Amino acid sequence: MQFSVIIPIYNRPDEIVELLESLTLQSAKSSFEVIIVEDGSSLPCDDVIQPYYNQLDLHYHKQRNQGPGPARNKGASMAKGEYLIFFDSDCILPSNYFNHVIEHLSIQALDCFGGPDSSHPFFTPIQKAISYSMTSPITTGGIRGSHKKMDKFYPRSFNLGIKKNIFDALGGFANMRFGEDLDLSMRTVKKGYNVGLIIEAFVYHKRRTRFKAFFKQVFNSGIARIDLSLLHANTLKPVHLLPSAFTIGYPLLLLLGLVISPWVLIPFLLFPGIIFTDALFRTKSAYVGMLSTWASLVQLIGYGSGFIYAFWIRIVKGKGSFHSFAQSFYD
Repeated sequence: MQFSVIIPIYNRPDEIVELLESLTLQSAKSSFEVIIVEDGSSLPCDDVIQPYYNQLDLHYHKQRNQGPGPARNKGASMAKGEYLIFFDSDCILPSNYFNHVIEHLSIQALDCFGGPDSSHPFFTPIQKAISYSMTSPITTGGIRGSHKKMDKFYPRSFNLGIKKNIFDALGGFANMRFGEDLDLSMRTVKKGYNVGLIIEAFVYHKRRTRFKAFFKQVFNSGIARIDLSLLHANTLKPVHLLPSAFTIGYPLLLLLGLVISPWVLIPFLLFPGIIFTDALFRTKSAYVGMLSTWASLVQLIGYGSGFIYAFWIRIVKGKGSFHSFAQSFYD
């Protein structure tokens, strides 16, 4: 068996059905197993996955809530494949996903790989807007999953493949609340393993369905970036400072425009105008374009404020690791 697909899940039975359905539609001839780890859900998925035992080599494990990192590690300990492939439960695969992975690995051997994410036509307008903010080159989300990137490519756990023997040698995912996937990728690169992007092996990634939950996610991602910079020297790049500069500078433009001159409001209004125009062009929807302006503001300010907050607590005040909005690993 070549691949072991590992999916941690928490209170998302409907989403796992869509992901499993997309796995049954894979056109690749290679075999793969699917391992679902239920991480202490109050809404378990064991009933809804029953039909897929006849269609997939499916394995299911329940455990107390420990977070996605330990859940993925448990799935990896059960895996039999040469490669582990991790997906989030809110992903859907195109039918040719494994074809692209197999073709790429036959041409360029990789120890660890990842692919980009995209928005499915059937996603809700909010999901499309959030996807835009996380993948557009105008926002810092666009530095991931692209040949034209401003930072080294580090695979993320929503779409990450790695050889099982290397995963085991690295000790799997660290017991971090957030940023555990980047930590694994950084350790993989640091050890000299061959890590690469398979641009064609993308997934449809739903992400969050509410802006409040999205803000929490990106806020904690900003905190995680400081944590990662302390764990891995020289991984903090100028691009990671851009959301913080935006978080400080954008409200300042509004203040200066109101106090000094209304001409200063021109760049303040230019940003949402650019976002709306680009999102309208990409999504062909004025409504999604309007939502994308808000999603982009939430993404930049959420990440930037988390980064600034963590910098103050961890760097300036020298306190230990912490996270806000950490009541649940998944919210």
